[in-house]
Amino acid sequence: MLVASCVFEGPTDDAGRDTVADTDEGDPLALDNQLCFSLYAASRALTGLYRELLHDLGLTYPQYLVMLVLWERDGLTVKDLSHALHLDSGTLSPLLRRMEQAGLLTRERDSDDERVVRVSATEAGHALSERAQDIPDRLLCTADLSPGRAGELRRALDEITRSVESAGRRHTG
Repeated sequence: MLVASCVFEGPTDDAGRDTVADTDEGDPLALDNQLCFSLYAASRALTGLYRELLHDLGLTYPQYLVMLVLWERDGLTVKDLSHALHLDSGTLSPLLRRMEQAGLLTRERDSDDERVVRVSATEAGHALSERAQDIPDRLLCTADLSPGRAGELRRALDEITRSVESAGRRHTG
């Protein structure tokens, strides 16, 4: 039987427990006790709220994420956009193609290196940013989250992401 052993960095819970089995959560294999499932369920619920809010803009949630990046840093390479969104090129390329067909962005080969493709928002794509200004506030209102609580959650999720990505790099060499 393989038993996981690790030394946790930082504080354990208030009672000094540092394994799932030590907690009062019950069965460590119960679905409702899985961090991954809680993250998955929260992500699906939040994405559903975004879907409703983005409908009037004519954007899907993944398209909204692309536009958020381009509104912040226009003219990125596909590689940089892929990195920013944590998407592989097989997922990103068809998404960008559809957005280009919709007139939201352009994809152009770099003049210095034909292998590099740059992505830029069109005038229509930039115009959407004005209409999207209230999306973050509307989302918080709909989800009944204060800006402070949303910030706390985002920081905790960012910490989880960094920790998991760091662990992945350590274990894959």
